[in-house]
Amino acid sequence: MPDILSLDQLRARYGNASGGDIFDPEFRKIGELVFGDGDNRQAPYCGVPTLLKAPYYPNAAPDFRDVDVALLGIPMDLGVTNRSGARFGPRAVRNVDRVGPYEHVLRAVPTAHVRVADVGDVPFRSRFDLAQSHEDIENFVRGIVAAGVIPLSVGGDHSIGLPLLRAIGRDQPVGMIHIDAHCDTSGSFEGCKFHHGGPFRQAVLDGVLDPRRSIQIGIRGNSEYLWEFSYAAGMTVIHAEEVEALGIRGVTRKIREVVGEGPTYVSFDVDALDPAFAPGTGTPEVGGLSSAQALAILRGLSGLNIIGGDVVEVAPQYDPTTNTAQIAAQVLFELLCLSVEAHRNKLS
Repeated sequence: MPDILSLDQLRARYGNASGGDIFDPEFRKIGELVFGDGDNRQAPYCGVPTLLKAPYYPNAAPDFRDVDVALLGIPMDLGVTNRSGARFGPRAVRNVDRVGPYEHVLRAVPTAHVRVADVGDVPFRSRFDLAQSHEDIENFVRGIVAAGVIPLSVGGDHSIGLPLLRAIGRDQPVGMIHIDAHCDTSGSFEGCKFHHGGPFRQAVLDGVLDPRRSIQIGIRGNSEYLWEFSYAAGMTVIHAEEVEALGIRGVTRKIREVVGEGPTYVSFDVDALDPAFAPGTGTPEVGGLSSAQALAILRGLSGLNIIGGDVVEVAPQYDPTTNTAQIAAQVLFELLCLSVEAHRNKLS
């Protein structure tokens, strides 16, 4: 940190300095990555809204050239069991003005090291057919993965987790860090197994998700009896009330123990948070994580082999303060930092 200066020294150094003049060597390195030349940056409220203000490449498919990390929207909520509206989640997150480019805990400026782009929304053939929509998601993301690009998605309801894992775990089952109020491992209801309450049961049965390398955090609510599959399959479950008892370090220690060094996917449902922090979601559950707890858990994943992730269940019509979209955008940025770090580690 800089030395403490007298008033005369402060006046001499900072009296005529611009916002881009940074004297501490460590802070200067970050400033150079953020500002480039000079102190001019586009106002956050100007331009076309994109995920994390990334360049917009809607025509990047099918080869996804010039992209290392693809941010994509999945505006589909045909799988909800309670309040609909998560189809508007990607638009709400794109409208968040100020997230990044610097992450002060991880000391990261991810966009300085890789090519990040908002590649638009998954193109759906029909807005009415859930199973067909899952096929569209899987096919689109499979193209991203085949190009060696990291996919980070904004949903949409949590049923999208199944096609995402089918695309990402097609050649090798992946581990998962799942932060949510619900385990989402229940079975078919009313003849449908593709709803947002069961994607991870089906992903395990499909052989694309390794349950022994999967951990579910923040679990609570009145549906515990529906999630015996998590225990039977060998998933690790940390309930919301256990997070306080274990502490953040205890939680992250357990995560590392479970997922190890293998390829790992992160799925974040905003209903993991208490509705005091994130009211804009379809199935709110009181007694959840705080925003600070959730971010601390994510930041504790630094160094893991993160190969992709998603943020789901943002329903902006129940979000009068935009708090839910704000935390969703911040979570997306944390996932970007983690996946870029993992990508750079592989190249080094």
